[in-house]
Amino acid sequence: MKDLSDESSFLPKSYESIKAADLQVKAFPSAFTPSAIALYQRTDGGTLTAADKKEVARITTELGAKHIDQVQKVVPGQPSKDGRYTMSLVQMDSKNAGQPVQADAAKVLRDDVKQLVKGTDLEVKLGGSAAQALDQQDSSKRGEALIGIGTFVIILVTLLIIFRAPILAFLPLLLIGVVAAIANGLIAYATKLFGLQANSSVSSILIVVLFGVGTDYFLFLMFRYRERLRAGDEPKQAMINAVARVGEAIASAAGAVIIAFLALVLSTLGFLKQMGPALAIAVSVTLIAGLTLIPAVVSLIGPKVFWPSKSWQREPENARFAALGRGVRRRPALTAALSGLVLVALSLGTLGYKATFDLASGSMPKTKESMVVQDEMQKAYSAGAAAPTDVYLSSADGRTLDRSTFASYAEKLGAVDGVASARMSQVNKGGTTADFTVTLKYEASTDKAIDTVGRVREVAHSAAPDGTEAVVGGMSSIYKDINAAVNHDYRTVFPVAALLIMLILGLVLRSVVAPLYLMASVGLGFGATLGATVWIFQDAQGHPGLMFMLPVIMYLFVVAIGTDYNILMIARLREEAREGRDPREAAGMALRHAGPTVAAAGFILAATFATMMLAGNALLTEMGFAVSFGIAVAAFVMAMFFTPSLTALIGHAAWWPGHADRAREATPAPGADSEISGSGDQDSVAHDPAGRRG
Repeated sequence: MKDLSDESSFLPKSYESIKAADLQVKAFPSAFTPSAIALYQRTDGGTLTAADKKEVARITTELGAKHIDQVQKVVPGQPSKDGRYTMSLVQMDSKNAGQPVQADAAKVLRDDVKQLVKGTDLEVKLGGSAAQALDQQDSSKRGEALIGIGTFVIILVTLLIIFRAPILAFLPLLLIGVVAAIANGLIAYATKLFGLQANSSVSSILIVVLFGVGTDYFLFLMFRYRERLRAGDEPKQAMINAVARVGEAIASAAGAVIIAFLALVLSTLGFLKQMGPALAIAVSVTLIAGLTLIPAVVSLIGPKVFWPSKSWQREPENARFAALGRGVRRRPALTAALSGLVLVALSLGTLGYKATFDLASGSMPKTKESMVVQDEMQKAYSAGAAAPTDVYLSSADGRTLDRSTFASYAEKLGAVDGVASARMSQVNKGGTTADFTVTLKYEASTDKAIDTVGRVREVAHSAAPDGTEAVVGGMSSIYKDINAAVNHDYRTVFPVAALLIMLILGLVLRSVVAPLYLMASVGLGFGATLGATVWIFQDAQGHPGLMFMLPVIMYLFVVAIGTDYNILMIARLREEAREGRDPREAAGMALRHAGPTVAAAGFILAATFATMMLAGNALLTEMGFAVSFGIAVAAFVMAMFFTPSLTALIGHAAWWPGHADRAREATPAPGADSEISGSGDQDSVAHDPAGRRG
């Protein structure tokens, strides 16, 4: 399983930083790039003595003599300028960089080096990419456990409150557990078949998607099943009618989510490219189970599934939602304006958005040992020294480089604003490639370092002597390319996903107009979500920025799942209009009847995504807050107020050219209507007081 701290695995080989990494392997196969760093300091925090340095030299030698798997050599590192720190640098097999075997090697190294310092005045911590992979694995396992427990408890308690029936509370968890096992097997097979790379954070997201979305579909079905029982259907026929009416709604809602996730295949980032198909498979399996396995099991149990509650036999009044519906009916313009104003106000926070690229820090708590080493090294050594930038100057025609040009070339690189120093460090055996080590003034993942490496690239390319070409590598160069890749995704993934979801909406609603303002409202919801996340994490908590892939992930979840709730509400509104109600009255009745379902489903899904905040790392904490907030906005602002009030204002024109809201000449017999119009609520009522079908 690929770890998230291996940022280079995110990018295709066409990017300059990856070309530089490939050139380094070819031109300097024996170049020393430490995979792990043992950082020493005195237990009292004082300056290292001659005896301390002698002990470090002994430990370094003994550590290398252990011949730990993957470890090729261990050499002394440079002491810090203040004399309080020194290092042992561990080189591992570059072919297995980022793989679990190196995390295993880091575990052995960490245990061994701590044994070797016993009896001395030193303390030691192990950092570097291999140690980060190890700490990330541990953090991921803990996070997955917390997310799983949190998701289970939230769904169980919420379903008990809604239905007051223990069988109904436990049943979806058991069935979705079976679905999860099948989905994980299919994902593993697809990952192997298509050569995708798995990583540790996708499994945490999968837990939430499977149980959150699966419970949503379960709710849609059970509300409609309960409705048909109240209408007097025989139990098995009630399930048949429920599936007939709710099936298209579930299928279209799931289709929007699946298409949005599949749009990630267009991403240039490895993490997102492999996450998209995995999540699409998970939702597809959940959809199939929602229309087959779950109805079959519930049908076998029959009305006893609601035991011991008797409330399923009578229609609730839904007084609160009825009052909200009356408000929308009487003042749709005011409702649309106020809800729209809330979304616009929250969206203003997007103006302060900044991205951060330090995935290692983002994927585990700051208290992890490798993170402590990273922070201490940045303070003790030059900010950019921990991850220097390399400029590789190569002969274009395979001839030997002219060494007389090296000094002036290094001087030009060193003169770039933001560069601390530049020097020619090595030339390959054939004399065709030279490595210039450029130390930046800033830590590799900061905006200043990324801007600086952009200037370094310009100078490296323009100042390259005739007959040579230059490529710039190193972590800051990788971060710059990741930034470019994310911007590419904004220009491709966003519009493709939006267009495909709009197509689904158009087909489902038989309208050209409705999908336009539905997607516009969901876009506002996305802006509001990103703005709130910026204010919470950047402004209130002081984060330097949000994880760079967060807007893409947030867009897909909020747009796709937010569209689900819009589909449910507007489809119910259309059903009410078909009963002969005018647009305003139809909007009010839709909120009264579909509101309980949207509220229940939105709460459960938002709460399950919020469990990701228990993982204890910035990436999943930010993702958990953003997606849960976005779903809450989609359910409780957009679907309940903004969309129905806008539809009421637009009136019959919302359904052009299909005019699907026109009253039907004859009401079909109960159970005969299989249109989505009957499935848009999945709500908690069977009839209105006048005896009309609900």
